[in-house]
Amino acid sequence: MRWDAQKTEATTSDGGALLPLAGLVRSVRTPEFAGITFHEVLAKSALNRVPPTSGMPFSWTINPYRGCSHACVYCFARKTHSYLNLDTGLDFDSQLVVKTNIGEVLRREVAKPSWQREHVAMGTNTDPYQRAEGRYRLMPDIIRALAESGTSFSILTKGTLLSRDIPLLREAGRQVTIGMGISLSVIDADLSSVVEPGTPTPRARLDLISRLREAGLACGVMAMPILPWLTDSDEALDRLFAALAGAGATGVSVGALHLRPGAREWYMAWLSKHHPGLVGRYRRLYGSGTYASAEYRTWLAERVRVYRRRHGLAAGARFFRDNERADPALARAGSKPESKPGSKPERQPEPTLF
Repeated sequence: MRWDAQKTEATTSDGGALLPLAGLVRSVRTPEFAGITFHEVLAKSALNRVPPTSGMPFSWTINPYRGCSHACVYCFARKTHSYLNLDTGLDFDSQLVVKTNIGEVLRREVAKPSWQREHVAMGTNTDPYQRAEGRYRLMPDIIRALAESGTSFSILTKGTLLSRDIPLLREAGRQVTIGMGISLSVIDADLSSVVEPGTPTPRARLDLISRLREAGLACGVMAMPILPWLTDSDEALDRLFAALAGAGATGVSVGALHLRPGAREWYMAWLSKHHPGLVGRYRRLYGSGTYASAEYRTWLAERVRVYRRRHGLAAGARFFRDNERADPALARAGSKPESKPGSKPERQPEPTLF
């Protein structure tokens, strides 16, 4: 870990000791963030190198926060909190590490002659526009540092706090290529309030997509994860894609739930409480692995293809489109609809495995 020096002992909200955090300045609790502890640290670096073997379409990331108050029960990043000797459940949701000096550190890093101005992605681990950003305002300095250094970047978020920075993003888009992505896969407000309780509502995120498009910024959508038997029905997929097209999304990427260690235990505990009848089906679908069966993923891809074409949405989240060429018509630039307007695609049978 990069926090191996300058260690100061922190404590959890119940008094338990945490793994010492290098550069820890203080741990803060405030009434407006009930139940959340912020551990403010002075980071030694801002840019994180992505391993070449990862297959990601970017080489660098920035994570101003660790942990996330969105509290999504399915979040794949939960495992990272175990590296701090914290649990991947409630601690991930409530014990947040804040790199308060990240903008200053980033400016030093991108000013180095060795910096090649490779694309930087944000929101790949924890959300940079979670509620804490309203308190700490780290993103404006990050955006300015990247844009002024000539470094292209992309942001993926569920946080409507992003709207605060739209003028800044428009300015940055005149200097470098930027990509905007909104994470939205659960369109039902009641289900969203249970499975991702700390996030803005689906309606609020749809409105954010529209605001970004009206500002001339391309905005793709990561419709991940699709939750087996909860959000993968024809009705749910049709409603999701119709809403995304109506909001003006420039493209959409879709994928089934991943059950990585850390997230798997937390999600299955949630499922046992809220949908106990599905527990056995999930165990058969995922076995002891991370991914749903190949049969399920093929079946889901076919359904997604139908609804993407029906609503004219391009494949892929389109994070990296040049903003100067962003156009509302791109939201309907996909293939021609397979079905006549108003018709319902024929339901394909679910794989017999589950």
